[in-house]
Formats: sequence, structure tokens, C-alpha cells
Amino acid sequence: MTFTRRHFFTLALAVPAAAALAPRAMAATPEVYNNDGVAVDGSDVVAYFTEGAPVAGDAAITHDYMGVTWRFSSEANRDAFAADPEAYAPKYGGYCAFAVSQGYTASTVPEAWTIVEDKLYLNFSTSVRRRWERDIPGHIMAADANWPGVLS
Repeated sequence: MTFTRRHFFTLALAVPAAAALAPRAMAATPEVYNNDGVAVDGSDVVAYFTEGAPVAGDAAITHDYMGVTWRFSSEANRDAFAADPEAYAPKYGGYCAFAVSQGYTASTVPEAWTIVEDKLYLNFSTSVRRRWERDIPGHIMAADANWPGVLS
């Protein structure tokens, strides 16, 4: 069979169309934001409550919860988390609370955080946190409605 320009042109149009229609094997977003199995960039989530600031966790002081490793700056913080992880774990699996309120997930940075009614919320950046702060109750309501559906 001889291929003409028309054959190549038809093939060039057909391949992208077929690819667009093919079922995609997409992995679901993990339930907890993590890098290489370490939750929330290795930050000690208990320290947000006890120190009022982000504190880096120690790789030697950890606790496994929800399939990832959580790091802590002290054994006391690790033990507090282990006793009641839901009290300290950030909402929406540590993903950006503003992003979840908008219907998607995004990573977070330790410096962009808020505690509202004893719950920790993290954001993508401090500038995104400022957007989050414009309507925290509305964003929480929207994020609660979107969670965990944004993971699929």
C-alpha cells in the first residue's frame, strides 16, 4: 500500500482524536497531601496549635496515619497527635483549603496557615491565604461541599 499526503493528513487528525476519546487511567489524588510519603512537607501540625507557628518536624520523630508519615518536632507533639489525630490533622488532607473551596487540590506551604474553630487550614501561599481570609466561612462551606470529591 502506498501512503499519500492525504493518508498522512488523515492519520495526523485521527491519532489526537482517538487519544482524546480513549479512557484514561488516572490515579486518584492521594487523600493526604504528601511528598514521598511525608505529610504536609514534614511540618509538625501540632506545633501550629502549641507554638502558634509552623515548625519543621524531625525525621526521627514520626507517626504513621492515613497511609503517610507525619513528622513532629518533639515526642510530646507526636504523642498528642497519635492520641487524637483528627484534632491536629489539617482539614482537606492538608491540601490548600482555598483550592478545595474552588473545586480542585493544590499543594501548601507551612507559612500559609489559619486555625478556625480549632481546625487547621493550610493554603498554597500567603497570597492565596489572603484570598482565603476574605470569606473564611464561605470558603469553608464550599470546601466542605467539595471534599472529598476533589480527590477523584
